[in-house]
Amino acid sequence: MFALIENNAVTQVGEPAQLFPNTSGANAAFAIEQGALEVIEGERKDERFYWVTFSHYEVQGSNVVRVYTNTPKALEDVTETPEGQTEPVTTQGLKSQWIAQGKAAANSLLAATDWMVIRKMERGVDLPADVAAARAKIIADCAAKEAAIVAASTVEELMAVVAPFNTGEPK
Repeated sequence: MFALIENNAVTQVGEPAQLFPNTSGANAAFAIEQGALEVIEGERKDERFYWVTFSHYEVQGSNVVRVYTNTPKALEDVTETPEGQTEPVTTQGLKSQWIAQGKAAANSLLAATDWMVIRKMERGVDLPADVAAARAKIIADCAAKEAAIVAASTVEELMAVVAPFNTGEPK
């Protein structure tokens, strides 16, 4: 993607063939020769946590940057009564969404051995120690993550709990 610039302002954005329609074989090299600048993407935050919308194009040196507005999503649930309605509507915030996902993941892991718990309750057959320990760890990890999610007061803190950045370095 390239942009044509006039008086340090973007006048047109597109592929070389769009920017130079009367030129056969217009390619990147041709666009650059004609003074077009390459368009690069600006910062787009994680859309699981931010509303990301295109804002504008900005000339920065020999490039044009596509600038985005990154607005944090609500952490807490929001209850509102829409205009013209009498019943309130609750929109789940990020905390509720991530707690629900964590519980669903834990329940999925526990499901494989749920039959052993039922067998214990119905027939008194003990759970193997390793199974009981694994289930206890899943439940404790889920509770700890839920507590950390509840304690988060910013989107960045929540992200550190539920989607930590992986640098690829060993821990």
